[in-house]
Amino acid sequence: MNLIFLGAPGSGKGTMAEMMHNKYGYVSISTGDIIRENIANKTHLGQLFDGYISKGHLVPDELIIEIVKDRLSRDDVKNGFILDGFPRTVVQAQALEKFAKINKVVLLDTEYEVIKNRILSRLTCPKCKSVFNTNTYKQDTCDKCGTKLTRRSDDNEETIKERYYVYNSQTKPLVDFYKQKGILLVVDGNKSKEDVFKEIEDVLK
Repeated sequence: MNLIFLGAPGSGKGTMAEMMHNKYGYVSISTGDIIRENIANKTHLGQLFDGYISKGHLVPDELIIEIVKDRLSRDDVKNGFILDGFPRTVVQAQALEKFAKINKVVLLDTEYEVIKNRILSRLTCPKCKSVFNTNTYKQDTCDKCGTKLTRRSDDNEETIKERYYVYNSQTKPLVDFYKQKGILLVVDGNKSKEDVFKEIEDVLK
């Protein structure tokens, strides 16, 4: 099964994709991770990406589409994948239809205050990409690989507000796009990660 996890930044898409990968083996593809990796490695694409990401703006469609098209051409996705962070516009969704079959789209419907609190308390492992919440996790190193945790440079209140505005203006039309296709499933993203995961399992059944 090929899935898209849709929702505002901080709604829990990456966490849910990781949990689905661990339990069912779906390949989790995060365009955000691909972009941040390029920025960290200071590639030519990374320099282009950084100019947009640092201001809370979306990376142009043509760049993202090519990244995803290349990633989905690899053999490891043949038994199913989850797209996290793509598509973010209807243009991207229409382009995706030309090179991939999507079975279901899961919308994590999450309130702004919940999103803000999650992002402001988020720490990330730069090595294995695991995500931790400082409200429940009190160590400064990753419990999986021992690497020192870091806070993403764009995890601040001003950028959160901008990213949420961009999501509402540019990404939310995707809800109607996939609803009309009859493949949209909506779950309550305000719950604990365990409850959200259970609800995703239930709606996919």
